[in-house]
Amino acid sequence: MTAIVVPDYDAGIDFYCGTLGFELAEDIDLGGGKRWVVAAPGSGGRLLLAAASSDRQREAIGNQAGGRVGFFLHTDDFAASHAAFVAKGVLFHEEPRHEAYGKVAVFSDPFGNRWDLIEPKKAAS
Repeated sequence: MTAIVVPDYDAGIDFYCGTLGFELAEDIDLGGGKRWVVAAPGSGGRLLLAAASSDRQREAIGNQAGGRVGFFLHTDDFAASHAAFVAKGVLFHEEPRHEAYGKVAVFSDPFGNRWDLIEPKKAAS
């Protein structure tokens, strides 16, 4: 599981679960305005949505990887996933391209974090 700092829990849930289609795996009230919120893209990793609670944390929103791509979302059907995300208003920074490891395009979440949407190259059988 990887933590990602978001401005607030509901904004994170709206994008990751609503727009990208992740499953809301956990949303537990911890009291005092804190929640344990986990979004799961399917099989594999999970995101802990951590609401910023200090100036330092708010400054990290969207820049957790120093402006580089810091998060990677794999798909088995790049064309379908890309088209669905574009239709939902996801901001892509480039046209899809082919790399040695597969098909990829960089997009940003609404908070500024850069992601790769990747369909890994299938191994020769």
